Amino acid sequence: MVRPAWRDRRIAVAVAVLAAGGYGLLAAWWTPRGPVTNSQAVAAIVAGVLVGAVAGVVLRSRWAMLLGPVAFMVVFEVARMGTVGPMVDGIHPGSTYGLVALVLGRGLHAVLALVPMLLGGVLGAAAARRLAGDALVRGGWSKSGLWTRRVVTALLVVGLLGLTVAILRPAGTEQILGPDGKPRGSSVAELIRVPVGGHDLAMMIRGADIGNPVLLYLAGGPGGSDIGAMRRHGQLLEEDFTVATFDQRGAGKSADNLEPTATLTLDRAVSDAIEVTKYLRQRFGQDKIYVVGNSWGTILGVLAVQRHPELYRAFVGTGQMVDPRETDRLFYADTLAWARRTGDTTLAETLTASGPPPYADILDYEPALTRIDAVHPYDHTPNAEGAGGFAENLFVPEYSLMEQVHNLPAWLDVFAVLYPHLQDIDFRTQVPVLDVPVYLVQGRHEQPGRASLAEQWFQQLKAPSKQMIVFDTAGHRSLFERPDLFHQVMTTTVLPQT
Repeated sequence: MVRPAWRDRRIAVAVAVLAAGGYGLLAAWWTPRGPVTNSQAVAAIVAGVLVGAVAGVVLRSRWAMLLGPVAFMVVFEVARMGTVGPMVDGIHPGSTYGLVALVLGRGLHAVLALVPMLLGGVLGAAAARRLAGDALVRGGWSKSGLWTRRVVTALLVVGLLGLTVAILRPAGTEQILGPDGKPRGSSVAELIRVPVGGHDLAMMIRGADIGNPVLLYLAGGPGGSDIGAMRRHGQLLEEDFTVATFDQRGAGKSADNLEPTATLTLDRAVSDAIEVTKYLRQRFGQDKIYVVGNSWGTILGVLAVQRHPELYRAFVGTGQMVDPRETDRLFYADTLAWARRTGDTTLAETLTASGPPPYADILDYEPALTRIDAVHPYDHTPNAEGAGGFAENLFVPEYSLMEQVHNLPAWLDVFAVLYPHLQDIDFRTQVPVLDVPVYLVQGRHEQPGRASLAEQWFQQLKAPSKQMIVFDTAGHRSLFERPDLFHQVMTTTVLPQT
């Protein structure tokens, strides 16, 4: 009988390394940020098992459990070095943002690719030894140790199968029902992809009657997704509007469209919003639509309206942004004063060392931005959405498991790409006029770094009509914190006046 070439230990090692390294090269090209979509995640699991099995078969040893994953990681990390963003650059365990990036970036990829590779290595080595007639107890393993290994292997198999099933759960949105419990004939409730700027971007469209006015909602960030928030807190709006909640490129359900990052600019983001507007106008047969933005979404909305006022009935801003650089500087000053006042010397020293923004590295924004709610606290209990903000809305069926997991990583990567493009924005000088009615729906507890600038811009803005409305219990996300009042504003103030 001819002896297989891989019985030569050197050849066996070479085959195992080539298999794992080749997979790492392919993964770096296909999924440089790790698996993002359901199909990518399942493919990573299957490929990991197969590559691990190859290493196990040729090595016929538990060393395959180590050699394959190490070869994969080295090649993958080297091959994706040109990819930029917090999820793929250096490891920063001392930072909350950095820890999130580590766990949901490399950590998640390890679960989806390396753990299956370990399992494949065990199964491949066991199968090879059995086929070769080797003794079951070898290499120092006792019978009890062998049974322990079998139990662990079985648990890994069950765990990966369960994870695969969870990943394969499709996202969906419930139909809007009438009094008879059946879908309303004129309603719309769907998750769709729309060709926008060379990418297929996601939207949730829901409304009780497609003849109602169309409302386009633009989430904050850059990189945020509010499909979950709109689903949980936007039901009242669905009765009077056809509500299109747009996941911008790289965010939420559109996270798989971030690449190439060099083409994601402020101008392109505004153009995307305008393309989505034109799609909605054509689909629902309306000349003009309403645009509602929150935070960063207000920047997109204002610039889209400024560029094409003929497409919009009105602009409604909540958590209005005016000058991101000045807002960040005010946040910085407030946080530094708070740190000194409360005796947090570590934070004060960190902020003093970094100096005021802007920063080149997104992680440098963390000390000031993540503490601003502690600097300006308020009671969230009267509100529908609490202190957790968008994070409270992740677990809705409109998101798949991978979309839920990637919501925060997507925000980090998109923010890192887009935020430097926002440093020269100041609506007080750049947008003195808007040719549509303007409504600012603010929370009384909005942080001063935003609220003061919004007030200044609003006072000097020229528009056909304008109105500022303040919700007493709300903060930055007033439309989700008080959806009842926001619906009232939209139906009793905005609609009749436009």
